[in-house]
Amino acid sequence: MQQESGVTTASTVDEEDVGGPTLVMKLEQYGIPSGDIKKLQDAGFYTVESVAYATRKALVGIKGISEQKAEKILTEAAKLVPMGFTTASEFHLRRSEIIHLTTGSQELDKLLHGGFETGSITEMFGEFRTGKTQLCHQLAVTCQLPIDQGGGEGKCLYIDTEGTFRPERLLAVAERYGLSGQDVLDNVAYARAYNSDHQMQLLIQASAMMSESRYALIIVDSATALFRTDYTGRGELASRQVALGQFLRMLLRLADEFGVAVVVTNQVVAQVDGAAMFQADAKKPIGGNIMAHASTTRCVVFFPSPPIVLLPLHTSKLTSPSQIVAAQGSWRDAYLQDL
Repeated sequence: MQQESGVTTASTVDEEDVGGPTLVMKLEQYGIPSGDIKKLQDAGFYTVESVAYATRKALVGIKGISEQKAEKILTEAAKLVPMGFTTASEFHLRRSEIIHLTTGSQELDKLLHGGFETGSITEMFGEFRTGKTQLCHQLAVTCQLPIDQGGGEGKCLYIDTEGTFRPERLLAVAERYGLSGQDVLDNVAYARAYNSDHQMQLLIQASAMMSESRYALIIVDSATALFRTDYTGRGELASRQVALGQFLRMLLRLADEFGVAVVVTNQVVAQVDGAAMFQADAKKPIGGNIMAHASTTRCVVFFPSPPIVLLPLHTSKLTSPSQIVAAQGSWRDAYLQDL
């Protein structure tokens, strides 16, 4: 890490030194041929954890991996990854070590009980021009801060599906925190997704990148835009939900494997059925129950007046709304004289 900027550099991480994931090459020491390990990597399995979490069906689906090989691989992976029962005390201890990424707003951090939680998926949904993309840009910078300053001391991986990524915004946020703009840009890995299949393929590339360097955050802005256009009509609704579920499952797997925070934005749709007339706001997020169940924390962002209000929709984080404004290129706390 560079002392003058507080930004993590592109150094390779030794997973054994920091207690991170175990690279899949470790299986070679347990009798798995290097050729089979190469096939696993080509299919997106770069860590022993990803192999251990996979189903036998998923491994058999890899070209060149038979049922016997899949059984052997899963058996050896299970020896390296604890997947049995543990006590609630031990799990509580692990939970106490979870890092939260600051949003740059004290009030917003309070709403989220410290910030965006690592190891889980946080969803932000709302109409256009409510500041979702701006907050994503801000998180891409704050995740690089030292842990004692509310950061994650890691890089950001940014998947853009709507063409709204702007490096200039990162520079503005970096200036606010006194960071080197060039270092901040170098620590953000950006990719534009052009269809839902490409969006899924980018996660496989992300797995390879995160196995080589320290990342603290994955951003997908937005998670559902391409699925809405690639799958149209009620006839393709079931197929869309299956594909979306697989994408979210992969995101959750990466969060579990690498301990990164995953932040996704989501669009909304207007309800046109009879029940909409009895609701104050007849809009709901895209993705239905598939999206709702995959997200550990759901946040609705709306724009009733100049202040931006964000309310977490999670049983462990229910609290009253706070008023926050997006000003000077970043999210900040709103003071009474500004409202």
